[in-house]
Amino acid sequence: MIAQTFQPLGTPGVPWGDAEKSQWRARQRKQRSYADEVVNRLNTMLESFKVLQYGELDYGDDGRYPLYALRGKYWDDALPVALVTGGVHGYETSGVHGALLFAQDYAGGFEGRLNLLIAPCVSPWAYERIHRWNPQALDPNRNFVANSPCGESKALWDLIQPLRGKCIVHIDLHETTDSDEAEFRPALAARDGKPYEPGTIPDGFYLVDDSANPQPAFQDAINLAVAKVTHIAMSDMDGTIIGSPVVAEGVIRYPLVELGLCAGITGARYTTTTEVYPDSPRASPAQCNLAQAVAVNAALTFALAME
Repeated sequence: MIAQTFQPLGTPGVPWGDAEKSQWRARQRKQRSYADEVVNRLNTMLESFKVLQYGELDYGDDGRYPLYALRGKYWDDALPVALVTGGVHGYETSGVHGALLFAQDYAGGFEGRLNLLIAPCVSPWAYERIHRWNPQALDPNRNFVANSPCGESKALWDLIQPLRGKCIVHIDLHETTDSDEAEFRPALAARDGKPYEPGTIPDGFYLVDDSANPQPAFQDAINLAVAKVTHIAMSDMDGTIIGSPVVAEGVIRYPLVELGLCAGITGARYTTTTEVYPDSPRASPAQCNLAQAVAVNAALTFALAME
């Protein structure tokens, strides 16, 4: 059993107000540098990409956070678009570094075949604090909606709207970690005034398909490629992963648009959310980064073959 590390705030059974959210934010501490670990790497890729600033977040005493995407240098409006996103949840490290690894080592294989847009760190404040939420205690990955109250989600939403109908594939890179059960799900229950119900953490890589637009062959192609890098998660004894029915090995489904999830913002035919487990004794951080990059490569390869 994973020991809970979240320190309770507020009154049990009562949703947080502004005071509790302020107390929660005051506990968060910067633990790493978005500028050093992400922005500096973007600037090493200028031969193949343009670095596009698509927004900026002003978080007062915590500073200002410019939001960047890599845009293929030889953009051709006649070609379809592929969107890669990482760091929607800032603490999910391999989402960020897997997206950067794909841009560095794999993206060149798609030049002249499609237009690449890569937003590697959607939530830089949370990246620095190794957290799931933004400073307002909002989860960006439940807020990809029009006029979103979450600045991270709104900025990416606004960037993507002119590309709706042009994207053929969108892959959103995530992790499921022990801290989900130790900290983030207990915090979510406290924030919303609900009881915390412990869950399980899948050991391995899995995908979240769109229940409104299922693409099983697409998901299978990604898992087949990733299985050469790291293990695919098995279901729990009840046939579920994180409480959702398994529809194929290492695949579950969510209604992406209905839930305001990032993978639902483009209207693309081929969409998925990846999940790796960096706390597994069978996987290293480097392996998780590579699994993410390989997943992106497989997703784009499949989508192009179907065009």
